[in-house]
Amino acid sequence: MKVTYQQQNLPFQYPFTISKGTKTHQPSLIVTLEHRGIFGHGEAPAITYYNIPVEKMVEDLERKKRMVEQFAFMEPDRYWHYLHHLYPQNNFLVCALDIAAWDIYGKIRQQPLYKLWDLNMGKAALTDYTIGIDTIDKMVEKMKAKPWPIYKIKLGTSEDIAIMNALRQHTDAIFRVDANAGWTTEEALEKIPVLADLGVEMIEQPLAKDNWEGMKRLFEVSPVPLIADEACVLEQDVERCHGHFHGINIKLTKCSGITPALRMIRKARSLNMKVMVGSMNESTIGSAAIAHLGPLLDYMDADGPMLLSEDLATGLTYDNGRVLVSDKPGLGITLL
Repeated sequence: MKVTYQQQNLPFQYPFTISKGTKTHQPSLIVTLEHRGIFGHGEAPAITYYNIPVEKMVEDLERKKRMVEQFAFMEPDRYWHYLHHLYPQNNFLVCALDIAAWDIYGKIRQQPLYKLWDLNMGKAALTDYTIGIDTIDKMVEKMKAKPWPIYKIKLGTSEDIAIMNALRQHTDAIFRVDANAGWTTEEALEKIPVLADLGVEMIEQPLAKDNWEGMKRLFEVSPVPLIADEACVLEQDVERCHGHFHGINIKLTKCSGITPALRMIRKARSLNMKVMVGSMNESTIGSAAIAHLGPLLDYMDADGPMLLSEDLATGLTYDNGRVLVSDKPGLGITLL
């Protein structure tokens, strides 16, 4: 095994604002593994509030690069366990390497990932398109510029209801809301019924990730499903969210890759919870990993390439909510 990498800083089409702040570019680490002449690619975007910048991923990779390369690769599960113990404090780096390993494995088996998992892409969840926080007029403008069947609206402001009322005047599309932990319990109790009346399909992380008492109250009365995001990072978080949320949003980068995500999906289903896999503004590389999981999901957020004004690969096609993957083996992507 041989590993190479590149650092990227991809610009957004619009400044991307959530309740935690604004950014104009998405920094990411792209890794490439080579195994017996077969190349696999993976991606890990850096998120400021998780304190793992691209520089930290590179530093950790360089420090144990020889050990990463010396592993006798046979299949991704074993490689993930090896990487997990090699980098116990850097799930982001493990994710990039794990995605690349799955890309290689699919190419070895000469099948796209969804076929390896015996999935029917015709049953894949549709992806939403995210509208970041902005002035009301600008949010309406962003939505009208991208006709789409499902919008995810970032909220967590004093104008949340005004925003949603204004958007609803211009579309009959399905709305999803992501508060990014931006509400208090009392705010959520007031806003959720109003949002339900405005046709909101589900709400992500209404409260702070450690407000379990508040989430229990919301869970018991909410007319729409509440989906854990910041409160569900690792595999062990799934069971903790049971009885507080109706479902979980898995982020590949946060949980450390495709391998643990598959286990999290199985665990959530065993608890009768809904499942979403969400975007961290990945390019086509990371978004392809999400898309192949589509048939396993209730909700999908794989809109990274649509939000960025530059991309790093080809292999995904977006068609009115559908994410069409290539039938090439592995992720089915080609680097630009």
